[in-house]
Amino acid sequence: MFDQQQADWLDFDALDATKLVPEELVPLVMVGKMTLDRNPSNFFAETEQVAFCPSHVVPGLDFSDDPLLQGRLFSYLDTQLSRLGGPNFHQLPINRPKCPMANGQRDGHMQMDVPVGRANYEPNSLDPAGARESLERGFKTYQAPVVDNKVRIRAESFADHYSQARMFYRSVTPQEQKHIRMALTFELGKVETIAIRCRMLGHLELIDPTLGEAVAQGLGMEGQAEVIHPARVPQDVALSPAVRLYGKYEPTLRGRRVGILLGPGFEGSMVEMLEAELETAGAMVTRIGLQAGGAEDAAGTRWTLDAALAAAPSVLFEAVAILAGPTGDAMLAADPDAVGFAMDAMRHLKVIGLDGVSSLAERAYLGEEVGIVGIRGFVELAKNGKVWEREV
Repeated sequence: MFDQQQADWLDFDALDATKLVPEELVPLVMVGKMTLDRNPSNFFAETEQVAFCPSHVVPGLDFSDDPLLQGRLFSYLDTQLSRLGGPNFHQLPINRPKCPMANGQRDGHMQMDVPVGRANYEPNSLDPAGARESLERGFKTYQAPVVDNKVRIRAESFADHYSQARMFYRSVTPQEQKHIRMALTFELGKVETIAIRCRMLGHLELIDPTLGEAVAQGLGMEGQAEVIHPARVPQDVALSPAVRLYGKYEPTLRGRRVGILLGPGFEGSMVEMLEAELETAGAMVTRIGLQAGGAEDAAGTRWTLDAALAAAPSVLFEAVAILAGPTGDAMLAADPDAVGFAMDAMRHLKVIGLDGVSSLAERAYLGEEVGIVGIRGFVELAKNGKVWEREV
C-alpha cells in the first residue's frame, strides 16, 4: 500500500503494469486474512457462473489511472454480458449480493426477480417508499487533484523494458535462475520461426548476458542473438530478495502433503511413528498401496489406504516414504508404477524415506544420494523442501 507521494518517489511509473514495486521500498502491510475452508458444492453453479468484474467495487474504493485497469473496467463487464448471456447475471445465486441492493434495472434476458411498481428510476414521485441512492453510504468518487492538461500519453519510464527484468533475474536464488534458463530453453525450443528465437536471445542478453548465453547454448544457437537497440538502456537497479520463492521461509511441513507407500510386510510400528511425527509437524498424510483395498503389515494386520499406487504419483506430494517387508519389496521392485514413483521422487528432488526396500531402491537407481534417508529423521529433513544438492 502506498500513496501518490510514494508513487512519485519511485524511479518508474507505478501505473506501468509491467513493473513491480519491490517490498524493500514499500513493505507489505497485512490488511486481512482469507481462509479457504471448502470446495465448491457444484462446480458449474459456483465456479463456471461466477462473474468477476473490477468495475464492481464497494464504497471506499475507486479506480486508478492504470491503463490496464481502465481497459478492463469496460471489457470485463462486456465479458460477463457475453459469457453469462445477459445483463442480469448478478441475479445468479453465486453472484447475488448478500445484502439488500437495488439498481433500478427492469426486465431483460434472464430476469429472475419480479420487479413491481410503476417506476424503475430514482428519485421519483410515484413510489416514495422505493429504493433511493444513499449519499452517506453509497459510492463516492475519489477526489483526486487535477493539474495541467489531461492527455493520452505514457510516462517515459514505460519505455524501460529491461531494468526490472534484470533486477528480478539477479534477485532470485541460483536454483531459481537455473529453472528460468531451463524454462526459456524449453519454450523457445518449440518456436518454429528461427528469427523469433534469435530476437528473444537478443532480449535475454540485454536482461543478463549470462542468461542469454546459457539459453543460446541450450538451444545450440551460440552467436545467433539478434542485436537489440532498446528505447532506454537498462539500468542496474537495487536487487529485491523478496521476489524469491526459495530460501525466504522457515522450514515447515504445515499444510503440505506427504505420501507413504506401503508394500506388504511393512513394520506397522514404523508407520505409526512416522504418521505421528507428520501429524505433529502439521502435515497431511496419504497412505498408498499396490491396491486401494488395503495392505497387510508384518503382523498380518490389514491397514486401510487412501489411494492406489497407479492413481497417486509422487509428484502430488512434498516428500515420500516407502516401507515394505521382503515380499513387498520384491513386489514393488517388479511394479512399473512403484519404480516410476521412486524415480520421479528422485528426479524431482524430493526427500525420500526408506524402510526395507533395498530391491526397489536398486531398481529405481536411488543409491546413497543426499536426501534419501531412513524413516527416523525423515520428517525433519522433509521440512526443508527440495534437496537442491541432488540436482545435476
